[in-house]
Amino acid sequence: MKFSISREALLRPLTLVAGVVERRQTLPVLSNVLLSVDEHELSLTGTDLEVELVGRTVPDSVELPGSATVPARKLMDICKSLPEGSVISVTVEDSRAIVRAGRSRFTLSTLPVAEFPNIDEGQSKAEITLTRGTVKHLIDATSFAMAQQDVRYYLNGMLIDLSDQLVRAVATDGHRLAMCAKSAEFALETPTKMILPRKGVIELSRLLDDSDEPLTLIIGDNHLRARTGNYTFTSKLVDGKFPDYERVVPKNGDKQFMADRAELRQVLSRTAILSNEKYRGVRLNLEEGTLRVTANNPDQEEAEEIVSVEYSGAPLEIGFNVGYLVDVLSVLGTEQVQMTLSDPNSSALMEATGGSDALYVVMPMRL
Repeated sequence: MKFSISREALLRPLTLVAGVVERRQTLPVLSNVLLSVDEHELSLTGTDLEVELVGRTVPDSVELPGSATVPARKLMDICKSLPEGSVISVTVEDSRAIVRAGRSRFTLSTLPVAEFPNIDEGQSKAEITLTRGTVKHLIDATSFAMAQQDVRYYLNGMLIDLSDQLVRAVATDGHRLAMCAKSAEFALETPTKMILPRKGVIELSRLLDDSDEPLTLIIGDNHLRARTGNYTFTSKLVDGKFPDYERVVPKNGDKQFMADRAELRQVLSRTAILSNEKYRGVRLNLEEGTLRVTANNPDQEEAEEIVSVEYSGAPLEIGFNVGYLVDVLSVLGTEQVQMTLSDPNSSALMEATGGSDALYVVMPMRL
């Protein structure tokens, strides 16, 4: 195998593909990226057996088509460290890859291509096309609420719920829930639900932007494949039953206040400085026209902030993990936020004032 390519043409696909590759692998070949070049195209493949990403780019010239696996991180670090505008030539001979650029020369070890695994796709049962912007918005609005390393493995991911003309993303870690729905033009014979693992969500998000470029989703029994531009992304799905998210959304809240989102976020962030480091609890005292936010910690330190809100109901005192509230206020893109409560032991509903395509549920804390 022998080809040359500009640094810029190689760096973006290599960076995305290397993101899939885990640093510590049980199989040595999994820390490598598979390079395959023919007369017109160079494809790069990275996988950790759960998620696979293939990126394609155009080389400047190809002397000898072929394929090889080379250490992903080292090749990426070499590319990053070279000056802009460099032309990189890659030659593979005798299980060594020689990378040259200008006066620089690097020799990398390779592993046999035959050892590089393929994700088994199985049967695909449906195919739909959305825009990159739609899927990016759904992920950005909800992904922060995914669990991390929860024993309830089905929470360590995101539910994608597809019904006719509507795509919904839901994430929860058992203490809070984020849900966002967008209408889209696609036809689906039967409604489909699937749980995309946490890493799959993060890597898919890196491929997306706010554009109207098409993103084709190919849905199988145990995998999801996404194609957009020069990239093909494949992820195994989590086999499990996601909680019934419709039941979690509180319906009977009779106390509703509205506040300036940015101001409330700053108030909560400042108060959080003196909250208990382990539990991160803050107390919200809601009265007519004002919200008093207080926090204290085992060192007897206290913080108190008062913020004006639109509210004209009975007083209420309720505790929350301040991080959960700040996370929601960080992803809401509106000037005003609306919070609906009922009593100190019931979940709160947060959303943009007047409603929007996203809903957030946060469980209270006993302080």
